[in-house]
Amino acid sequence: MKNYLINYYLFINAFTLIVSGIDKMKARYAKWRIKESTLYLLSFLGGAIGMGVSMMLFRHKTQKTKFKMIIALAFAMHVFILGLIIYKDLL
Repeated sequence: MKNYLINYYLFINAFTLIVSGIDKMKARYAKWRIKESTLYLLSFLGGAIGMGVSMMLFRHKTQKTKFKMIIALAFAMHVFILGLIIYKDLL
């Protein structure tokens, strides 16, 4: 189970980072954009770290307070879930 979780989180965060990077590139060239709801979904599916890295690397969505708060919420949710999983394994 641990290997599955590690692989899942590596994949979803790398994927989220790439998708967010593509969105930033499209924003620079005034092209069709990826919906914010898609970026939120990826974050809540476990890609919040990838989104956070993307925000720092590409300076993407850093001026949007609502966006930052939602990504922080997604991150906190996954920390809580992983904490529960680890706690259950310790019992």
